[in-house]
Amino acid sequence: MLQSLKMRQGQEMALTTVIAAVAVVLSVLPMSRLLLEVVFPGGELSVAAIEAGLANPATWRATRNTLVVGIGGTVLATLAGTAVALLVALTNVRGRRLFVLCFVLPLMIAPQITALAWLQLFGPASPFLKLFGIAPPIGTPNPLYSPAGIVLLLAVQYAPLVFLMVRAGLRRLPRELVEAAQSGGAGPFTVLWTVILPLMTPSIVAAAALTFVSCVGNFGIPAFLGIPANYLVLPTLIYQRLAGAGPSVLPEVAFLSVLIGVIAMAGIVAQDIIARRRDFRIGSTSLPPQPYNLGRWRVVAETVMWLVIVAILVLPLFGLVLTSLISAFGVPVTWETVSIRNYTFVLFEHAAVTRSFRNSIFLSLAAAGFAVLVAVPLGYMVAWGRSRWTKALNLAVELPYALPGVVMAIAALLIFLRPIPLTGIHIYNTVWIILYAYLARFLVLALRPTVSGYHQIDRALEEAAQITGAGLLMRLRTIIFPLVAPAALAGALLIFMTALSELTVSALIWSSGAETVGVMIFSFEQGGRSSEAAAISVIAVAVTAALMLLADLFAKKLPSGVLPWRD
Repeated sequence: MLQSLKMRQGQEMALTTVIAAVAVVLSVLPMSRLLLEVVFPGGELSVAAIEAGLANPATWRATRNTLVVGIGGTVLATLAGTAVALLVALTNVRGRRLFVLCFVLPLMIAPQITALAWLQLFGPASPFLKLFGIAPPIGTPNPLYSPAGIVLLLAVQYAPLVFLMVRAGLRRLPRELVEAAQSGGAGPFTVLWTVILPLMTPSIVAAAALTFVSCVGNFGIPAFLGIPANYLVLPTLIYQRLAGAGPSVLPEVAFLSVLIGVIAMAGIVAQDIIARRRDFRIGSTSLPPQPYNLGRWRVVAETVMWLVIVAILVLPLFGLVLTSLISAFGVPVTWETVSIRNYTFVLFEHAAVTRSFRNSIFLSLAAAGFAVLVAVPLGYMVAWGRSRWTKALNLAVELPYALPGVVMAIAALLIFLRPIPLTGIHIYNTVWIILYAYLARFLVLALRPTVSGYHQIDRALEEAAQITGAGLLMRLRTIIFPLVAPAALAGALLIFMTALSELTVSALIWSSGAETVGVMIFSFEQGGRSSEAAAISVIAVAVTAALMLLADLFAKKLPSGVLPWRD
């Protein structure tokens, strides 16, 4: 008996050590290396990189621009996402499931594809406007090449994020509080203003903070809309510095990356300060409030809902498809000009694009598979563990995703610029450095639904197996994994969709032979080959939409909450 107890304790200690080591390698190590490069470039104490960065006017311009589009995108996304969440969660509108699926789809689409799709709707070369004969004259600038255009598309990209978080909060809104206000004679808007919105403040503030971090770190939208207008934010400034000077400017771009991280963390700290100023705790829980009956206004609300979907999803994707079907960007869409030549070219004839699809599929599958293997035991510790350092372990895994992706990319460059110590293995300028960055950045996407799955299963079976002498590894393999596998696999699916056409991380660390789908879309668009870029984008969107629909079909077999677009 004593020997069996020691064996079980040894297994738990070994697994804990392995999981902690993974968290250190994927989170603590890159962040530490980034800070070290700023203060100790070349191994010697120096503040030259900090002084150079602070003295450069481009740094301050990019910082100001980052704050402008970050705050603007956050405000607009928060207002839009909160309004949609209130409408969907608190009223009797019909067609919720399909609407939510369509509204959330822009969040699952890569930002550079969103930017490219919207660019096809405006400007003198727009095939969509040419189809109706209303394209502006040649030479007219595209109105999206502006700070306002960047703010608009950031709001379109992240309003679904706000919607998901606020809707989750509305599900926990106690019905009795709303009914008490209604019985006192309060109308719908009075209840909304005096009861619902105050109680939803933590959810709204948390959503705004996460949206701000996402806007600040977004690369795809500012790159497509800002670089042509010479409106640089910090991520695009880092990209231009690296593209122009290479590894020699790593100390400088490391400082810029830390600056982005500081701005992002300031948003998170501001959220914490706001949340602590008032007590938002609810004394009891119950069923969600009964939906308001909109009566004759329901048709109006539903019409507005679907007009929003047409504006933010249908029209941009339609413009993207039109562009992908013409022989050259700017050619009018006619029966003579429409063909699938761009699709056959990018799928079968262009070696780099074909390779990028292989690379992205491999990277997405590898990151998703690794995340599942790590998320199951890590989720066990986070959800059911009692160690004092469990919270620190959870925060360590969250950090690479909470910070902008460009920070992780620069950290990966710094770690692997030289061969790995003791092994001599060199992964710089290979696909493996991208995989490392993906593993670090996206692990949390599998951990969150897995922890949610743990919270929704009965632990009695696992405890019974433990009493009979089953070790931790045996329990994980035979009992725990089968129970949480659906939630973990749903997280893996989210990782696959997110990583398939990712650009923010890979744009800074790709190399010839290690291209990704997101990089090829960006490269084609920057090279003036918008039709080929549109064809690649349409393929990526089709894969993402198909995966979302497939996951939706099996949603009943998954724990509640693991698919963000599902009730």
